[in-house]
Formats: sequence, C-alpha cells, structure tokens
Amino acid sequence: MSAPANTNPPRSVIEQLVREQVYAKLGLALPHAANAPNALLVNISARHCHLTQKAVEALFGPGHQLTPMKGLYQDGQYAAKETVTLIGPRSRVISNLRILGPCRSLNQVELAYTDSIALGFEIPVKMSGDIADTPGCMLMGPNGYFQLDEGVIRAQPHVHMNPDDAAFYGVKHLDVMKLKVHGPLGMTFDKLVVRVDPSFKLEVHIDTDEGNACGLKSDTLCELIR
Repeated sequence: MSAPANTNPPRSVIEQLVREQVYAKLGLALPHAANAPNALLVNISARHCHLTQKAVEALFGPGHQLTPMKGLYQDGQYAAKETVTLIGPRSRVISNLRILGPCRSLNQVELAYTDSIALGFEIPVKMSGDIADTPGCMLMGPNGYFQLDEGVIRAQPHVHMNPDDAAFYGVKHLDVMKLKVHGPLGMTFDKLVVRVDPSFKLEVHIDTDEGNACGLKSDTLCELIR
C-alpha cells in the first residue's frame, strides 16, 4: 500500500514563492540561497525505527503489512500506524515507538541523546544504515518480541539532496556542510553530512534534542553553508 499523498506544500516552499515576488517588486536581487533550484526544508526527526518484513511479522503476526498513516516529505516514505515498545538495559522502556515505512533490509532504531539517558545506555552517532558496533535492544509488539543484536543509533545530522541541489551548493555525496540556524537560540551545526540521490528532495534532518537546542520553528530561517 502506498503512503497517503500530502498535497499541501510545506511552509518553506510557500515562503520561497512569496520571497521571490517581494524581491521582484522591489527590483532587488535575490540572496544566493534564494536562487537555489529548491527551497530548503529543515525537519526534526523524532525517535523512530525502521524494520524488516521479518521483524514486522514477528511483532505483529505472520503476513502483517505496515499500514501507512502519514506521508513524509521524501517520496514513498511514511509514518506507519504501527508502534512498538522498546526495552533497553535494566528493563527500561520507551513506549509507542513509531515505525517508518516501507520495510527495509535491516533493522534500525533512531533515538535522541536524552532517550539514551532515560534507557540507561550509550548510543553512537551514526549515519543511517551504518549499524556496525552499535548496541541492540528488544522490541515488543502485540504478537511477540523481536531481538535486535545491533542497530540502535543517534542519527548524524544530514541533508537530503538531488543532483541539481548538490550542483548548486557545490557538494557531492557524503561531503560535510554547515547548517546555520538563525533566531534567538541561533547556532551552527558544523557536521551536516550530504546525502545525494535523484529521488531526494532538499531536506535537513536533525533530532528532537538538536531541534530544541536551536529553537527550531516552522518559520526559522536556516542556511546551508559549504
């Protein structure tokens, strides 16, 4: 089942269109970033997990398929209706951990630093898919348990780009950029890893701790810097 379509353009896209109109009426040149092929969207990625079909069936029953609840900004990705309970060291738990679909070829749990403190163990900062030398956990669903021997990470802040975006910013896959966040709690993230794929839309992902630290809101001005 495909993810439900989200027909409403993100606020950043609307703001980009308005900005272009305002600058045109004033006869002013747009700032460099405003000439980018696509508007930048910075999103907070809350804790979640990616599962294999085998794990889904162990947790929810044989033949179970994830049920799309909400389409995400990246095409084909969605938040599923299904959630699981994560059991960490000393039986500390996180309930209602959202599954993101579709199913993947490996199991991965993405948490924030404060989550790891609550669970009582250390998790490394890793790029998605790089789960070597990471801790595991137990997941519990309505049909049973599934043991992860590895795969619990703190996601490295990163930016999704298609090749046109990468060419505009002068970067390539796995390069490192900076993200400057303006506002009362403005700060700069120095190690934003670039991920380039033709299917990607221009989007930065940071976690809840990082979003709270910089006071990120839907109208916060953010800039990508080489």
